[in-house]
Amino acid sequence: MPAATAREKVRPAAVAGRFYPADPARLRAEVARFLAEADAPATAAPAALIAPHAGYVYSGRVAGAAFATLRGVAARIARVVIVGPAHYVPVRGIAIPTVDAFETPLGTVAVDRAALAALATLACVIESDRAHAPEHALEVELPFLQAVLPAFRLVPVLVGEARPQDVAEVLARVWDGPRTLVVASSDLSHYHDYDTARRLDAATAAAIERGEETALGPARACGWLAVAGLLRESARRGLAARRLALCNSGDTAGPREQVVGYGAWSFAPAAGHSLH
Repeated sequence: MPAATAREKVRPAAVAGRFYPADPARLRAEVARFLAEADAPATAAPAALIAPHAGYVYSGRVAGAAFATLRGVAARIARVVIVGPAHYVPVRGIAIPTVDAFETPLGTVAVDRAALAALATLACVIESDRAHAPEHALEVELPFLQAVLPAFRLVPVLVGEARPQDVAEVLARVWDGPRTLVVASSDLSHYHDYDTARRLDAATAAAIERGEETALGPARACGWLAVAGLLRESARRGLAARRLALCNSGDTAGPREQVVGYGAWSFAPAAGHSLH
């Protein structure tokens, strides 16, 4: 990815060196390993993904399973909408930034300013660089996208106090067909023991796969509003979810007394529908 010019307003990486390596070579190698380790399911080209947003040592393998599905369609994708929860700054509604680019150790990703201008006219949307500045939920997805896609423009969206229908309205405004990929950034249950988390996350996974947005809530997924909005808009577009991976931090790098759940799904046209 190209470096930023002097005139650009850039949102610098906030969690490099904490959630993922700050060294570009190490980061590139780590992402490549997660992508290479991913199974390659025989599935239709994804129009949308759900991917986790924890530190790579915990959720990188699951994220790799999501983004590896893009290999065959990478040249087609020109815009990526990433929608996730605001963890650090309270947001009334849905927050978009005013910056021109987001930075990671792998370079800068240009923001689709035209798409954000279209979103700014919605009643549920506010502009807030303050909300985006410390946030990891969108940033941790970027190195995977930078590794897989040759070029793309970013539409970064943070969800605060909002409704699933607000998220769906945002997605409908900027989801313009097969050249756009939507990524809902969400982890699953938090800080239960291993067996309880497996049970809760299995139920959440089944609800996602049935398209049941009303079964979701903050106890099931930190990015539940992003996922619920995606389910609503995906149903309108005739897309169905397919599970790619499901585990928790007790399976990867953490103890089993208190775990965080992670899942990955792809969304592609259901039987009888086409991607258009």
